[in-house]
Amino acid sequence: MSIEIKVPALPESVADATVVTWHKKTGEAVSRDELLVEIETDKVVLEVPSPADGVMGEILQDEGAVVTAADVLGTISEGEAAAAPANKEAAPEKTEKAETKTEPDPAEAGSQPEPQTSPAVRKLLTENSLEASQISGTGKNGRILKEDVLAYLESAKSKSAPEEAPKIKDPAPAPAVEVSSGDRPEKRVPMTRIRTRISQRLLEATQTTAMLTTFNEVDMKPFIDFRNQYKESFQQQHGIKLGFMSIFVKAAAEALRRFPDVNASIDDTDIVYHGFCDIGVAVSTDDGLVVPILRDAEHMSIADIEKNVVSYAEKARSKKLSLEEMTGGTFTITNGGVFGSMMSTPILNPPQSAILGMHATQERAVVVNGEIVIRPMMYIALSYDHRIVDGKGAVSFLKTIKEFVEEPARMLFDV
Repeated sequence: MSIEIKVPALPESVADATVVTWHKKTGEAVSRDELLVEIETDKVVLEVPSPADGVMGEILQDEGAVVTAADVLGTISEGEAAAAPANKEAAPEKTEKAETKTEPDPAEAGSQPEPQTSPAVRKLLTENSLEASQISGTGKNGRILKEDVLAYLESAKSKSAPEEAPKIKDPAPAPAVEVSSGDRPEKRVPMTRIRTRISQRLLEATQTTAMLTTFNEVDMKPFIDFRNQYKESFQQQHGIKLGFMSIFVKAAAEALRRFPDVNASIDDTDIVYHGFCDIGVAVSTDDGLVVPILRDAEHMSIADIEKNVVSYAEKARSKKLSLEEMTGGTFTITNGGVFGSMMSTPILNPPQSAILGMHATQERAVVVNGEIVIRPMMYIALSYDHRIVDGKGAVSFLKTIKEFVEEPARMLFDV
């Protein structure tokens, strides 16, 4: 029986998509839920899984083709996967004994059989010296998905990380672009749909808003000391470490309540004041910057914020963010400090009226109570739309965030 592989439903704001990569060729065995093809919209890369076990049939839309919702990408011949094992080298020869189904004796088995995995998952397991039995699968019938392995690796990395105050991380290497050798070589490649959309949005922000930026600096020592005091009990109770982003999200949510202009947006000739704080947290990926949304952040605890930020970061890097998770938002926070940035002017994310930029924390000589001392300091920046937000409100908003972070006892830690 032949099954059609179709483009998934696209939201109203997305008209079409581009076929990026086929992960299977005609005649190859496929398993249910195994990744077949990736398609890219102007907002996100979507993974299209196999609807059933079988063999890859005809590919109807080649890489680079523009498709719309419900278009047929290709076909699968259902039920023929058994004739072509996913791991041919390890496929045992058929014997009369092997074909006879028996119930294993738990006492003799000693362990449960390895969960079924796709080639992409097996590659990840091999590269990281992992066994499938170490991973909890979230797919159908406990099947291990690629994101399950990535989540396990991220969790293991988090648990093994040093408990000291975080230092500036090395910037992630840019995706490699091979350029032929020779005198003054060049290579021309088309922009991805996501990169094209990012370009359009940034240009729109600079051309259609009256953008201005104000700066301040934060003494991070009080929060670092406070975090060191509660980090063990926080991690024991919530199963996650306490980072810098959560305190700034919490501080921003509180400040947005006090300064509604900063949480507003322009719609034609109207100003829309939002009675909720949907805060976007910018995440850098190989495909560009994405901004998943923490909805109703004003009602979130520090622990809830930390868990959601970590989850979104994992999803973003494994291309699992949904369009819904990146749609909307009333305010944005971006952290260039993880790449070593000391100072920058963040660009607005229209129709939002403001964006907060965090930067690297570095020890500097500052004057405290008339004495020169060494403190871990962070520059922060607020870019805002001067059509909505006045200078006084912007400066006061940023000063409020500074005060919250420098007096963490004012924030409600759920420990």
